[in-house]
Amino acid sequence: MENELAELRGVVAGAEHASELLGVAKPVPYAVELKGRITRDMVEEISRLKGEPDWMRRLRLSMLGLFEKLPTPRWVRGVGEIDLEALVHYAKPQTETAKSWDELPKEIKEYYEKLGLPEMEAKALLGLATQFDSEIVYFNFKKKLQEKGVIMLPMDEAVKKYPDLVKQYFMRVFPAEHKFAALHGALWSGGTFIYVPPGVKIEQPLETFFLIGGSMESQMEHSIVVADRGAYVHWIEACSAPRLLKYSFHNGMVEGYAHEGAGLKITTVQNWSRDIVNFNNKRAVAEAGAHVQWVEGSIGSKTTYTFPSTILKGEGASTEIYGITAANGGLWKENGAKVWHLAPDTRSRVVNKSISARGGTSVYRGMVYVAKGAKNARSHVQCDALVLDGDSANITMPHDQVFEDTAVVTHEATASRISEEKLMYLRSRGFTEDEAKASIVLGFVSDVVKDLPFEYAVVLQRVLELEFSKLGRVG
Repeated sequence: MENELAELRGVVAGAEHASELLGVAKPVPYAVELKGRITRDMVEEISRLKGEPDWMRRLRLSMLGLFEKLPTPRWVRGVGEIDLEALVHYAKPQTETAKSWDELPKEIKEYYEKLGLPEMEAKALLGLATQFDSEIVYFNFKKKLQEKGVIMLPMDEAVKKYPDLVKQYFMRVFPAEHKFAALHGALWSGGTFIYVPPGVKIEQPLETFFLIGGSMESQMEHSIVVADRGAYVHWIEACSAPRLLKYSFHNGMVEGYAHEGAGLKITTVQNWSRDIVNFNNKRAVAEAGAHVQWVEGSIGSKTTYTFPSTILKGEGASTEIYGITAANGGLWKENGAKVWHLAPDTRSRVVNKSISARGGTSVYRGMVYVAKGAKNARSHVQCDALVLDGDSANITMPHDQVFEDTAVVTHEATASRISEEKLMYLRSRGFTEDEAKASIVLGFVSDVVKDLPFEYAVVLQRVLELEFSKLGRVG
Protein backbone atom coordinates (compact mmCIF):
# COMPACT_ATOMS: atom_id res chain seq x y z
CA MET A 1 0.00 0.00 0.00
CA GLU A 2 2.84 2.43 0.83
CA ASN A 3 4.46 1.82 -2.58
CA GLU A 4 1.15 2.51 -4.34
CA LEU A 5 0.66 5.66 -2.28
CA ALA A 6 4.12 6.96 -3.20
CA GLU A 7 3.58 6.18 -6.87
CA LEU A 8 0.20 7.88 -7.07
CA ARG A 9 1.38 10.94 -5.17
CA GLY A 10 4.14 11.18 -7.76
CA VAL A 11 1.51 11.90 -10.40
CA VAL A 12 1.21 15.44 -9.07
CA ALA A 13 4.37 15.84 -7.01
CA GLY A 14 6.24 17.85 -9.64
CA ALA A 15 3.78 20.76 -9.69
CA GLU A 16 4.21 23.82 -7.53
CA HIS A 17 0.53 24.71 -7.75
CA ALA A 18 -2.51 22.49 -8.19
CA SER A 19 -3.60 24.32 -11.35
CA GLU A 20 -0.23 23.69 -13.04
CA LEU A 21 -0.19 19.89 -13.09
CA LEU A 22 -0.12 19.77 -16.91
CA GLY A 23 2.15 22.75 -17.54
CA VAL A 24 1.61 25.15 -20.43
CA ALA A 25 -0.71 24.15 -23.28
CA LYS A 26 1.02 22.57 -26.30
CA PRO A 27 -0.02 23.01 -29.94
CA VAL A 28 -2.26 20.17 -31.12
CA PRO A 29 -3.29 19.71 -34.77
CA TYR A 30 -7.04 19.78 -35.47
CA ALA A 31 -8.98 18.22 -38.33
CA VAL A 32 -11.98 20.54 -37.87
CA GLU A 33 -12.59 23.79 -35.95
CA LEU A 34 -15.89 25.69 -35.94
CA LYS A 35 -15.99 29.12 -34.33
CA GLY A 36 -17.84 32.40 -34.41
CA ARG A 37 -21.50 33.30 -34.18
CA ILE A 38 -23.77 30.47 -33.05
CA THR A 39 -26.18 30.01 -35.95
CA ARG A 40 -28.42 27.35 -37.46
CA ASP A 41 -25.69 26.65 -40.04
CA MET A 42 -23.11 25.93 -37.31
CA VAL A 43 -25.46 23.62 -35.43
CA GLU A 44 -26.40 21.70 -38.58
CA GLU A 45 -22.72 21.42 -39.57
CA ILE A 46 -21.85 19.81 -36.22
CA SER A 47 -24.70 17.34 -36.71
CA ARG A 48 -23.59 16.61 -40.28
CA LEU A 49 -19.95 16.05 -39.31
CA LYS A 50 -21.07 13.53 -36.72
CA GLY A 51 -23.45 11.73 -39.09
CA GLU A 52 -26.31 12.07 -36.63
CA PRO A 53 -29.86 10.83 -37.16
CA ASP A 54 -32.47 13.44 -37.97
CA TRP A 55 -34.08 13.37 -34.51
CA MET A 56 -30.84 14.62 -32.94
CA ARG A 57 -30.42 17.34 -35.56
CA ARG A 58 -33.96 18.55 -34.84
CA LEU A 59 -33.34 18.43 -31.09
CA ARG A 60 -30.23 20.57 -31.53
CA LEU A 61 -32.14 23.15 -33.53
CA SER A 62 -34.94 23.34 -30.97
CA MET A 63 -32.31 23.94 -28.28
CA LEU A 64 -30.78 26.71 -30.41
CA GLY A 65 -34.18 28.41 -30.58
CA LEU A 66 -34.48 28.30 -26.78
CA PHE A 67 -30.94 29.61 -26.34
CA GLU A 68 -31.75 32.62 -28.47
CA LYS A 69 -34.91 33.39 -26.45
CA LEU A 70 -33.82 32.72 -22.86
CA PRO A 71 -32.16 35.45 -20.75
CA THR A 72 -28.85 35.00 -18.97
CA PRO A 73 -29.57 33.68 -15.45
CA ARG A 74 -29.47 36.57 -12.97
CA TRP A 75 -27.48 34.58 -10.42
CA VAL A 76 -24.60 33.85 -12.77
CA ARG A 77 -21.38 35.79 -12.31
CA GLY A 78 -18.57 35.55 -14.88
CA VAL A 79 -20.21 33.16 -17.34
CA GLY A 80 -22.33 35.86 -18.97
CA GLU A 81 -19.20 37.93 -19.65
CA ILE A 82 -17.79 35.31 -22.03
CA ASP A 83 -17.63 36.33 -25.67
CA LEU A 84 -19.29 33.29 -27.23
CA GLU A 85 -18.60 34.50 -30.77
CA ALA A 86 -14.85 34.44 -30.08
CA LEU A 87 -14.81 30.77 -29.03
CA VAL A 88 -14.18 27.61 -31.01
CA HIS A 89 -17.35 25.58 -30.37
CA TYR A 90 -16.27 22.38 -32.08
CA ALA A 91 -12.64 21.24 -32.12
CA LYS A 92 -11.90 17.78 -33.48
CA PRO A 93 -8.28 16.68 -32.95
CA GLN A 94 -6.46 15.14 -35.89
CA THR A 95 -6.84 11.58 -34.59
CA GLU A 96 -9.36 8.75 -34.52
CA THR A 97 -10.56 7.12 -31.29
CA ALA A 98 -7.69 4.97 -29.99
CA LYS A 99 -7.96 1.63 -28.17
CA SER A 100 -4.41 1.70 -26.83
CA TRP A 101 -2.34 4.55 -25.42
CA ASP A 102 0.33 4.10 -28.10
CA GLU A 103 -2.17 4.99 -30.83
CA LEU A 104 -2.64 8.52 -29.49
CA PRO A 105 -0.67 11.48 -30.88
CA LYS A 106 2.36 12.27 -28.72
CA GLU A 107 1.09 15.73 -27.72
CA ILE A 108 -2.16 14.30 -26.31
CA LYS A 109 -0.65 11.13 -24.85
CA GLU A 110 1.82 13.15 -22.75
CA TYR A 111 -1.03 14.93 -20.95
CA TYR A 112 -2.62 11.65 -19.88
CA GLU A 113 0.74 10.20 -18.82
CA LYS A 114 1.35 13.20 -16.57
CA LEU A 115 -2.03 12.54 -14.95
CA GLY A 116 -1.20 8.86 -14.44
CA LEU A 117 -4.26 7.66 -16.36
CA PRO A 118 -2.69 4.52 -17.89
CA GLU A 119 -1.68 3.33 -14.41
CA MET A 120 -5.07 4.17 -12.88
CA GLU A 121 -6.85 2.32 -15.67
CA ALA A 122 -4.76 -0.80 -15.10
CA LYS A 123 -5.30 -0.77 -11.32
CA ALA A 124 -8.84 0.41 -10.73
CA LEU A 125 -11.07 0.82 -13.79
CA LEU A 126 -13.26 -1.53 -15.83
CA GLY A 127 -13.87 1.05 -18.53
CA LEU A 128 -12.22 4.35 -19.49
CA ALA A 129 -12.97 7.02 -22.07
CA THR A 130 -10.92 10.21 -22.49
CA GLN A 131 -12.13 13.32 -24.26
CA PHE A 132 -9.79 15.92 -25.71
CA ASP A 133 -11.65 19.15 -26.52
CA SER A 134 -14.76 18.08 -28.48
CA GLU A 135 -14.19 14.38 -29.14
CA ILE A 136 -13.46 11.09 -27.37
CA VAL A 137 -9.88 10.19 -28.34
CA TYR A 138 -9.34 7.04 -26.25
CA PHE A 139 -11.83 4.34 -25.32
CA ASN A 140 -11.35 0.98 -23.62
CA PHE A 141 -14.07 -1.22 -22.15
CA LYS A 142 -13.51 -4.61 -20.52
CA LYS A 143 -15.02 -7.57 -22.38
CA LYS A 144 -16.48 -9.14 -19.23
CA LEU A 145 -18.85 -6.15 -18.91
CA GLN A 146 -20.04 -6.57 -22.48
CA GLU A 147 -20.85 -10.20 -21.67
CA LYS A 148 -23.14 -8.95 -18.86
CA GLY A 149 -24.99 -6.69 -21.27
CA VAL A 150 -23.46 -3.45 -20.00
CA ILE A 151 -23.29 -0.67 -22.59
CA MET A 152 -20.53 1.92 -22.42
CA LEU A 153 -19.98 3.98 -25.55
CA PRO A 154 -18.96 7.46 -26.62
CA MET A 155 -22.23 9.42 -26.72
CA ASP A 156 -21.85 10.09 -30.47
CA GLU A 157 -21.89 6.33 -31.13
CA ALA A 158 -24.73 5.60 -28.69
CA VAL A 159 -26.98 8.13 -30.45
CA LYS A 160 -26.63 6.08 -33.65
CA LYS A 161 -26.47 2.52 -32.24
CA TYR A 162 -29.10 2.77 -29.49
CA PRO A 163 -31.37 5.68 -30.49
CA ASP A 164 -34.50 4.40 -28.71
CA LEU A 165 -32.60 3.91 -25.45
CA VAL A 166 -30.80 7.25 -25.61
CA LYS A 167 -34.03 9.13 -26.43
CA GLN A 168 -35.53 8.04 -23.10
CA TYR A 169 -33.00 10.11 -21.16
CA PHE A 170 -31.30 12.68 -23.41
CA MET A 171 -32.19 16.13 -22.04
CA ARG A 172 -35.25 14.64 -20.34
CA VAL A 173 -33.64 14.40 -16.91
CA PHE A 174 -32.17 17.90 -17.35
CA PRO A 175 -34.25 19.86 -19.89
CA ALA A 176 -33.27 23.27 -21.26
CA GLU A 177 -34.52 25.22 -18.25
CA HIS A 178 -31.92 28.01 -18.51
CA LYS A 179 -29.88 29.66 -21.25
CA PHE A 180 -26.68 27.65 -20.80
CA ALA A 181 -28.49 24.32 -20.70
CA ALA A 182 -30.09 25.24 -24.04
CA LEU A 183 -26.69 26.28 -25.44
CA HIS A 184 -25.34 22.91 -24.37
CA GLY A 185 -28.20 21.10 -26.13
CA ALA A 186 -27.45 22.93 -29.37
CA LEU A 187 -23.66 22.44 -29.40
CA TRP A 188 -22.97 19.32 -27.30
CA SER A 189 -20.17 17.04 -28.44
CA GLY A 190 -18.59 13.98 -26.84
CA GLY A 191 -19.34 12.48 -23.47
CA THR A 192 -20.26 8.92 -22.52
CA PHE A 193 -23.39 6.77 -22.50
CA ILE A 194 -23.51 4.03 -19.84
CA TYR A 195 -26.36 1.56 -19.36
CA VAL A 196 -26.32 -1.25 -16.77
CA PRO A 197 -29.07 -3.86 -17.26
CA PRO A 198 -31.40 -5.08 -14.49
CA GLY A 199 -29.74 -6.81 -11.57
CA VAL A 200 -26.16 -6.27 -12.77
CA LYS A 201 -23.89 -4.74 -10.14
CA ILE A 202 -20.51 -3.31 -11.15
CA GLU A 203 -18.30 -2.81 -8.12
CA GLN A 204 -15.24 -1.36 -9.89
CA PRO A 205 -15.78 2.13 -11.34
CA LEU A 206 -16.03 3.28 -14.93
CA GLU A 207 -14.49 6.63 -15.85
CA THR A 208 -14.50 9.40 -18.41
CA PHE A 209 -11.72 12.00 -18.36
CA PHE A 210 -12.31 15.41 -19.93
CA LEU A 211 -9.42 17.63 -20.99
CA ILE A 212 -9.49 21.08 -22.59
CA GLY A 213 -6.29 21.54 -24.56
CA GLY A 214 -6.37 25.13 -25.79
CA SER A 215 -7.48 28.70 -25.21
CA MET A 216 -10.74 30.23 -26.46
CA GLU A 217 -12.58 26.94 -26.73
CA SER A 218 -15.89 25.65 -25.43
CA GLN A 219 -16.26 22.05 -24.30
CA MET A 220 -19.84 20.78 -24.01
CA GLU A 221 -19.79 17.03 -23.46
CA HIS A 222 -22.99 15.15 -22.65
CA SER A 223 -22.95 12.04 -20.44
CA ILE A 224 -25.81 9.76 -19.42
CA VAL A 225 -25.46 7.04 -16.76
CA VAL A 226 -28.37 4.61 -16.27
CA ALA A 227 -28.70 1.86 -13.65
CA ASP A 228 -31.72 -0.27 -14.54
CA ARG A 229 -33.87 -2.07 -11.97
CA GLY A 230 -31.77 -3.44 -9.08
CA ALA A 231 -28.47 -2.59 -10.83
CA TYR A 232 -25.47 -0.66 -9.47
CA VAL A 233 -22.78 1.41 -11.18
CA HIS A 234 -20.15 3.95 -10.11
CA TRP A 235 -19.01 6.42 -12.75
CA ILE A 236 -16.08 8.80 -12.25
CA GLU A 237 -15.92 12.09 -14.13
CA ALA A 238 -12.47 13.70 -14.01
CA CYS A 239 -11.51 17.04 -15.55
CA SER A 240 -8.30 18.96 -16.14
CA ALA A 241 -6.59 21.47 -18.43
CA PRO A 242 -3.08 22.85 -18.97
CA ARG A 243 -2.25 26.49 -18.32
CA LEU A 244 -3.78 28.60 -21.10
CA LEU A 245 -2.84 31.99 -22.57
CA LYS A 246 -6.48 33.09 -22.42
CA TYR A 247 -9.66 31.48 -21.07
CA SER A 248 -11.87 28.59 -22.18
CA PHE A 249 -15.45 27.71 -21.30
CA HIS A 250 -16.74 24.37 -20.01
CA ASN A 251 -20.51 23.79 -20.18
CA GLY A 252 -21.06 20.05 -19.73
CA MET A 253 -24.11 18.00 -18.75
CA VAL A 254 -24.54 14.80 -16.74
CA GLU A 255 -27.88 13.00 -16.61
CA GLY A 256 -28.30 10.03 -14.27
CA TYR A 257 -31.19 7.62 -13.84
CA ALA A 258 -31.58 5.02 -11.08
CA HIS A 259 -34.53 2.74 -11.80
CA GLU A 260 -36.45 0.94 -9.05
CA GLY A 261 -34.14 -0.47 -6.37
CA ALA A 262 -30.98 0.59 -8.25
CA GLY A 263 -27.83 2.25 -6.95
CA LEU A 264 -26.03 5.02 -8.83
CA LYS A 265 -22.86 6.80 -7.72
CA ILE A 266 -21.31 9.67 -9.67
CA THR A 267 -17.94 11.04 -8.55
CA THR A 268 -16.35 14.18 -9.98
CA VAL A 269 -12.68 15.05 -9.44
CA GLN A 270 -12.36 18.44 -11.10
CA ASN A 271 -9.05 20.26 -11.27
CA TRP A 272 -9.29 22.65 -14.19
CA SER A 273 -6.51 25.17 -14.63
CA ARG A 274 -7.28 28.72 -13.52
CA ASP A 275 -8.10 29.77 -17.07
CA ILE A 276 -11.35 27.77 -17.25
CA VAL A 277 -14.84 29.12 -16.60
CA ASN A 278 -16.65 25.98 -15.44
CA PHE A 279 -20.42 25.62 -15.73
CA ASN A 280 -22.07 22.26 -15.04
CA ASN A 281 -25.57 20.88 -15.49
CA LYS A 282 -26.03 17.76 -13.33
CA ARG A 283 -29.17 15.91 -12.36
CA ALA A 284 -30.34 12.38 -11.58
CA VAL A 285 -33.71 10.69 -11.03
CA ALA A 286 -34.26 8.04 -8.37
CA GLU A 287 -37.28 5.75 -8.66
CA ALA A 288 -38.82 3.74 -5.79
CA GLY A 289 -36.22 2.33 -3.41
CA ALA A 290 -33.32 3.62 -5.50
CA HIS A 291 -30.28 5.44 -4.12
CA VAL A 292 -28.22 8.15 -5.86
CA GLN A 293 -24.93 9.42 -4.49
CA TRP A 294 -22.99 12.40 -5.82
CA VAL A 295 -19.41 13.18 -4.72
CA GLU A 296 -18.14 16.48 -6.16
CA GLY A 297 -14.54 17.61 -5.70
CA SER A 298 -14.21 21.10 -7.21
CA ILE A 299 -10.65 22.41 -6.84
CA GLY A 300 -9.54 24.24 -9.98
CA SER A 301 -10.99 26.77 -12.48
CA LYS A 302 -11.39 30.54 -12.50
CA THR A 303 -15.12 30.43 -11.83
CA THR A 304 -17.26 27.37 -11.10
CA TYR A 305 -21.00 26.73 -10.94
CA THR A 306 -21.89 23.12 -10.17
CA PHE A 307 -25.07 21.93 -8.47
CA PRO A 308 -25.49 18.13 -8.42
CA SER A 309 -29.22 17.46 -8.10
CA THR A 310 -31.54 14.52 -7.48
CA ILE A 311 -35.24 14.09 -8.13
CA LEU A 312 -36.60 11.57 -5.61
CA LYS A 313 -39.42 10.34 -7.80
CA GLY A 314 -40.40 7.05 -6.16
CA GLU A 315 -41.41 5.97 -2.67
CA GLY A 316 -38.45 5.21 -0.44
CA ALA A 317 -35.90 6.77 -2.82
CA SER A 318 -32.85 8.40 -1.26
CA THR A 319 -29.84 10.52 -2.14
CA GLU A 320 -26.56 11.72 -0.67
CA ILE A 321 -24.73 14.71 -2.15
CA TYR A 322 -21.19 15.48 -0.95
CA GLY A 323 -19.20 18.47 -2.16
CA ILE A 324 -15.74 19.94 -1.67
CA THR A 325 -15.11 23.47 -2.95
CA ALA A 326 -11.75 25.25 -2.89
CA ALA A 327 -11.56 28.99 -3.68
CA ASN A 328 -7.94 30.02 -3.39
CA GLY A 329 -6.84 33.42 -4.65
CA GLY A 330 -9.60 35.75 -5.81
CA LEU A 331 -11.74 32.98 -7.31
CA TRP A 332 -15.54 32.66 -7.19
CA LYS A 333 -16.63 29.05 -6.67
CA GLU A 334 -20.20 27.81 -6.26
CA ASN A 335 -20.84 24.17 -5.36
CA GLY A 336 -24.37 23.51 -4.19
CA ALA A 337 -27.04 20.83 -4.32
CA LYS A 338 -30.72 20.50 -5.17
CA VAL A 339 -33.15 17.82 -4.07
CA TRP A 340 -36.81 17.34 -5.00
CA HIS A 341 -38.81 15.07 -2.65
CA LEU A 342 -41.79 14.01 -4.76
CA ALA A 343 -42.81 10.75 -3.04
CA PRO A 344 -43.40 9.41 0.48
CA ASP A 345 -40.60 8.15 2.75
CA THR A 346 -37.84 9.77 0.70
CA ARG A 347 -34.50 10.70 2.28
CA SER A 348 -31.76 13.18 1.41
CA ARG A 349 -28.47 14.19 3.00
CA VAL A 350 -26.28 17.01 1.73
CA VAL A 351 -22.77 17.64 3.09
CA ASN A 352 -20.81 20.56 1.65
CA LYS A 353 -17.24 21.47 2.62
CA SER A 354 -15.81 24.77 1.39
CA ILE A 355 -12.35 26.25 1.81
CA SER A 356 -11.50 29.89 1.05
CA ALA A 357 -8.09 31.55 1.02
CA ARG A 358 -6.21 34.57 -0.41
CA GLY A 359 -9.35 36.52 -1.25
CA GLY A 360 -11.33 33.58 -2.63
CA THR A 361 -15.10 33.31 -2.23
CA SER A 362 -16.85 29.96 -1.88
CA VAL A 363 -20.62 29.78 -2.16
CA TYR A 364 -23.10 27.09 -1.24
CA ARG A 365 -26.35 27.58 -3.18
CA GLY A 366 -28.87 24.85 -2.47
CA MET A 367 -32.52 23.92 -2.59
CA VAL A 368 -34.68 21.31 -0.88
CA TYR A 369 -38.22 20.95 -2.25
CA VAL A 370 -40.82 18.73 -0.58
CA ALA A 371 -44.05 18.27 -2.52
CA LYS A 372 -47.46 17.94 -0.93
CA GLY A 373 -48.05 14.21 -0.42
CA ALA A 374 -44.37 13.35 0.07
CA LYS A 375 -45.25 12.06 3.53
CA ASN A 376 -42.49 11.46 6.08
CA ALA A 377 -39.81 12.95 3.82
CA ARG A 378 -36.53 13.62 5.64
CA SER A 379 -33.76 15.99 4.57
CA HIS A 380 -30.62 17.27 6.30
CA VAL A 381 -28.17 19.81 4.88
CA GLN A 382 -24.79 20.43 6.51
CA CYS A 383 -22.53 23.24 5.25
CA ASP A 384 -19.06 23.59 6.78
CA ALA A 385 -16.72 26.40 5.79
CA LEU A 386 -13.02 26.86 6.51
CA VAL A 387 -11.97 30.48 5.90
CA LEU A 388 -8.21 30.85 6.03
CA ASP A 389 -7.75 34.64 6.14
CA GLY A 390 -9.56 37.93 6.55
CA ASP A 391 -9.65 38.64 2.80
CA SER A 392 -11.66 35.52 1.97
CA ALA A 393 -15.34 34.74 2.33
CA ASN A 394 -17.93 32.00 2.46
CA ILE A 395 -21.58 32.50 1.55
CA THR A 396 -24.33 29.99 2.30
CA MET A 397 -27.67 30.36 0.51
CA PRO A 398 -30.03 27.48 1.34
CA HIS A 399 -33.58 27.58 0.03
CA ASP A 400 -36.29 25.29 1.36
CA GLN A 401 -39.79 24.83 -0.08
CA VAL A 402 -41.79 22.45 2.11
CA PHE A 403 -45.43 21.72 1.30
CA GLU A 404 -45.90 18.59 3.42
CA ASP A 405 -46.65 18.84 7.15
CA THR A 406 -45.11 15.46 8.01
CA ALA A 407 -41.74 16.33 6.44
CA VAL A 408 -38.64 17.07 8.53
CA VAL A 409 -36.14 19.40 6.85
CA THR A 410 -33.08 20.61 8.78
CA HIS A 411 -30.05 22.73 7.95
CA GLU A 412 -26.88 23.46 9.86
CA ALA A 413 -23.88 25.57 8.93
CA THR A 414 -20.50 26.16 10.57
CA ALA A 415 -17.63 28.51 9.73
CA SER A 416 -14.16 28.31 11.23
CA ARG A 417 -10.61 29.51 10.75
CA ILE A 418 -7.22 27.89 11.33
CA SER A 419 -6.22 28.93 14.80
CA GLU A 420 -2.70 29.68 16.00
CA GLU A 421 -3.30 27.11 18.75
CA LYS A 422 -3.82 24.31 16.23
CA LEU A 423 -0.77 25.36 14.25
CA MET A 424 1.34 25.57 17.39
CA TYR A 425 0.26 22.09 18.46
CA LEU A 426 1.10 20.56 15.06
CA ARG A 427 4.45 22.36 14.95
CA SER A 428 5.22 20.91 18.37
CA ARG A 429 4.57 17.47 16.86
CA GLY A 430 7.22 18.04 14.17
CA PHE A 431 5.11 19.53 11.35
CA THR A 432 6.41 22.49 9.36
CA GLU A 433 4.09 25.50 8.98
CA ASP A 434 3.07 24.40 5.46
CA GLU A 435 2.56 20.78 6.52
CA ALA A 436 0.42 21.86 9.48
CA LYS A 437 -1.89 23.97 7.31
CA ALA A 438 -2.24 21.23 4.71
CA SER A 439 -2.96 18.70 7.45
CA ILE A 440 -5.79 20.85 8.86
CA VAL A 441 -7.33 21.29 5.39
CA LEU A 442 -7.17 17.55 4.71
CA GLY A 443 -8.71 16.76 8.08
CA PHE A 444 -11.53 19.19 7.31
CA VAL A 445 -12.53 17.29 4.15
CA SER A 446 -11.64 13.77 5.29
CA ASP A 447 -15.23 12.55 5.71
CA VAL A 448 -15.90 13.32 2.03
CA VAL A 449 -12.57 12.09 0.62
CA LYS A 450 -13.03 8.68 2.27
CA ASP A 451 -15.86 7.93 -0.19
CA LEU A 452 -13.50 8.19 -3.17
CA PRO A 453 -11.67 5.19 -4.66
CA PHE A 454 -8.20 4.93 -3.11
CA GLU A 455 -6.37 6.08 -6.23
CA TYR A 456 -8.47 9.24 -6.55
CA ALA A 457 -8.48 9.99 -2.85
CA VAL A 458 -4.68 10.10 -2.92
CA VAL A 459 -4.55 12.39 -5.95
CA LEU A 460 -7.23 14.73 -4.56
CA GLN A 461 -5.39 14.92 -1.23
CA ARG A 462 -2.18 15.84 -3.02
CA VAL A 463 -3.97 18.47 -5.10
CA LEU A 464 -5.36 20.02 -1.91
CA GLU A 465 -1.91 19.94 -0.32
CA LEU A 466 -0.50 21.84 -3.30
CA GLU A 467 -3.38 24.30 -3.27
CA PHE A 468 -3.18 25.27 0.39
CA SER A 469 0.28 24.43 1.73
CA LYS A 470 1.92 27.77 0.89
CA LEU A 471 -0.47 30.30 2.37
CA GLY A 472 1.87 32.43 4.41
CA ARG A 473 0.91 33.54 7.87
CA VAL A 474 -2.70 32.89 8.89
CA GLY A 475 -4.61 36.19 9.13
